Amino acid sequence: MSSFTLTIGQAAAAAGVTRKAVRVYEAKGLLRPADRSPTGYRLYDHHDVELLIFIRRARTLGLHLDDIGQILAIRGGGTPPCAAVRDLLDERIANLDATVADLLKLRQSLVSTRVRADDCCEGDTVAICRAIDEPQAIH
Repeated sequence: MSSFTLTIGQAAAAAGVTRKAVRVYEAKGLLRPADRSPTGYRLYDHHDVELLIFIRRARTLGLHLDDIGQILAIRGGGTPPCAAVRDLLDERIANLDATVADLLKLRQSLVSTRVRADDCCEGDTVAICRAIDEPQAIH
């Protein structure tokens, strides 16, 4: 390890992540096990901070830790992981598109139910709330 060493808190702060995240990334094998000081503190260098920043950025894009591990493994094998990254990003985009479509359907259902709620009868003994109890078509 280089002479430039940081504690877990310092490395986490430099990378914009939490200490807990650093420990999780280490446990998942994304970050090599840290060297230890004579007093038992985890020690990190600038390469570790760069890796933590990469992981944070990848997480911000919605990539899962397993995806990040795959990218790092490909890179660790000496091959640029660009094709794998493209595939993972395409998958993430498709998942987001599906989620957005589902949310738009839910929104339309909520709007329709809200409109029916204006016509809901007070004291109706047939339903708890007719606006919700009545079946509706979800497109």
